[in-house]
Amino acid sequence: MANRSLTPVNKTLSLALAQSRPKLRLAGRSFLAFVLEPWAPVSDWLADLDAVAHQSFAFFANRAVVLDLSALRPDKAEAEALLAALRARSIRVIAVEGVPADLVGPSLSPLATGVASAKIIEFPGGETRESESEATAAPAAAAPASMVLDKPVRSGQSVYFPDGDVTVIGSVSSGAEVIAGGSIHIYGALRGRAVAGATGDGNARIVCRRYHAELVAIDGNYMTAEENAQKLIGKPVHIRLQGGSLLTQVLE
Repeated sequence: MANRSLTPVNKTLSLALAQSRPKLRLAGRSFLAFVLEPWAPVSDWLADLDAVAHQSFAFFANRAVVLDLSALRPDKAEAEALLAALRARSIRVIAVEGVPADLVGPSLSPLATGVASAKIIEFPGGETRESESEATAAPAAAAPASMVLDKPVRSGQSVYFPDGDVTVIGSVSSGAEVIAGGSIHIYGALRGRAVAGATGDGNARIVCRRYHAELVAIDGNYMTAEENAQKLIGKPVHIRLQGGSLLTQVLE
């Protein structure tokens, strides 16, 4: 019997299928990952974590989390117990840093610290001489320094803008969140969560017209609804960071 794969018709069909197949794409993407830094005793740290999760329901749901163990320096059993405790709280740890590579096993590889974890990989055949690269590179468009939302942020919605300030012409509902690399300005009520300075800007501010927040944070320093002073509720409020603590002020 003749080998059908060698016939001209099948050769043409195979070539057509190969040409229609999409090319392999390797794209970069930025996303927000919260960094948790546990301290000893771990039981007290977990209790504080539970308090935040209780006051801000589903705050860690479907959130990528990096676990920094450099301050805790656990042994293998302690690290595995901590990871199990976080899994029981539905907290997804995507990577661990601050520990030896063999501490948490191959399923969860430690990261290098901060920006040093980003690498550029050259693929075979993709090398370009520096002069050619500079001559053919298109000028990069300037990234916008602010985002303006002209609609309310509704429950279940999440807005993340790492490059600057976010202004909401409306309210942020309970169960919604706005996360900005810079400051956050809300012209309506803040009933959900506002996280400013998320990329390390300690000078970021949070300003809202009516304050009912579930959680506010600037550069990792946070305040939950349970900690809200009664004098702030329903008032126009300005929040900034001073000496490692959040300073709140009612705007008259």
